[in-house]
Amino acid sequence: MARSKEIVPSVGRFSRSQVFAKRGLFKGQKKTQQAAAETPAEYVEKTVGGEKNGGKRLVPTAKAPRFYPAEDIRQPKKSRKSPNPTGLRSSITPGTVLILLAGRFRGKRVVFLKQLESGLLLVTGPYKVNGVPLRRVNQAYVIATSTKIDLSGVKVDEKVNDAYFAKSSTKGAKSAEEEFFEDGKPKAKEAFPASKAADQKEVDKAVIDAIKKTEYLAKYLKASWGLSKGQFPHQLVF
Repeated sequence: MARSKEIVPSVGRFSRSQVFAKRGLFKGQKKTQQAAAETPAEYVEKTVGGEKNGGKRLVPTAKAPRFYPAEDIRQPKKSRKSPNPTGLRSSITPGTVLILLAGRFRGKRVVFLKQLESGLLLVTGPYKVNGVPLRRVNQAYVIATSTKIDLSGVKVDEKVNDAYFAKSSTKGAKSAEEEFFEDGKPKAKEAFPASKAADQKEVDKAVIDAIKKTEYLAKYLKASWGLSKGQFPHQLVF
């Protein structure tokens, strides 16, 4: 048996793998072969009583299912669960000033208009005051303040729903040659739809009229929100 001589104390000349290769114990390893499992017979011969029954009969070992589908296509399992509508926090009512905590406009104050079918909140800056357009936000990423605006005279059109904010899937037809030569150039910015701009002005006009009734409210909405050193959100009153 080849042994690894020590060069210095506790440091051998050969590594573990070299010693294992030299010993060659792997060559004499026994391989156990499992016995092949016997396949059960499809039919079993059984004796049947009666003079006119033939005496013996072949009976299948596995019974066929009593009921089977007409088509061999697996049907998806039907779910009985129905999604419950998202509940709105009690502190958020139409006209409540919210503080956005995430997204492009984080730190901005916005006015809550209504809740959409998806559960998202429809808010506006207004755009003319602080640059926040009509937008959907998740109520998990907003802080509801105690400031409220009277929106009794503001009516949001029914067409402003979740489908209103869906991106158009239509793609302009371009040849491969044009795409090759435009490689590296900035993509041309799409023009904002005139219909959406008109909807923004219509909603903001009514909201701004309500804002003007309260002094300094426009400046309050325009100012961005943030935490200073030593301030903690759970200790603040909004």
